[in-house]
Amino acid sequence: MKKMKPWKKIILSVFMIIVIFGGVATSYTFYELSKIKTVKISRVDVDLGIKPEVVKKIETGNKITNIALFGLDRRDANEPSRSDSIMILSIDEKHKKMKMTSIMRDTFVDIKGHGKTKINHAYAYGGAPLAIKTLNENFNLNIRDYVTVDFFNFEKLIDAIGAVTIDIRQDEISTMNSCIGEVSRIEKKIIPQITKSGPQVLNGLQAVAYSRVRYTAGGDFQRTERQRTVLAALLTKIQSLGVKEFPTVVSKLLPYTETSIVSMDIIKLGKEVISFKKASMEQERFPLDGYCSGKTIDGVWYLVPNMDATVDQLHKYIYEDVKPVSKNPLF
Repeated sequence: MKKMKPWKKIILSVFMIIVIFGGVATSYTFYELSKIKTVKISRVDVDLGIKPEVVKKIETGNKITNIALFGLDRRDANEPSRSDSIMILSIDEKHKKMKMTSIMRDTFVDIKGHGKTKINHAYAYGGAPLAIKTLNENFNLNIRDYVTVDFFNFEKLIDAIGAVTIDIRQDEISTMNSCIGEVSRIEKKIIPQITKSGPQVLNGLQAVAYSRVRYTAGGDFQRTERQRTVLAALLTKIQSLGVKEFPTVVSKLLPYTETSIVSMDIIKLGKEVISFKKASMEQERFPLDGYCSGKTIDGVWYLVPNMDATVDQLHKYIYEDVKPVSKNPLF
């Protein structure tokens, strides 16, 4: 048998070490992500409310992944709950950016099997599958996955990554402290209250209190912006991680959530997001000012959108990267 030359042995040894360590790293990644509880939902377009014409129009050639994000105001994981916060996270590989889109929770839409009502009722009626279907059917979208978190777990999620920096306004402090005091009593914790305005580092409970403030100028419209601000700060922190740190950190965060995203897709999306620039986060809220109106129907207040205009604006924003312009701002 012909002897292998020394230099070839060295190269082969180095190669084997790389393969072994690469295998160990991959195994560790999957071990970390295996701790995440995923929920299987239908992958059939008709079950998700994704229309054939939508697939043909918006999925040809684009590289955009839309994920529904639901925030629930509940204290018990098993209790039916409306989605207090509804967002769409769009990962745009073409333009190398992420977009967060809030859908107002009082938006008057059609919910399959339940008629026309507020969009946040869909989650209480049929969980994430019906909530996704409602978004897709009313706004002609192609959402196939979701992440859900309740406010108590959102607090833990923020603490797990080490707080977020938020610019607090003077008129937000009183309501924040009221919320902090209430949860402190429930959880029997001593949580520092907010004493001044301006940029400051908030722990999980303080950040959740900030995201729930609604009785200031702008009301619920402004609250959706606060929710996006907190989530953007969280995602920016994750985005600043290296590829190696990503699985470990995500494995700490996602157990506080419910998601339909499988491990392989989490890794793929994580690598893509980390490759984006830190300043690549954009956000918007729909329906826009001037394209909706508040109406009382059968004694209940609804936000009734100009649906044709809203669908067009939403599509241009998510799929064509065209920022919409509101008219007659409410605040």
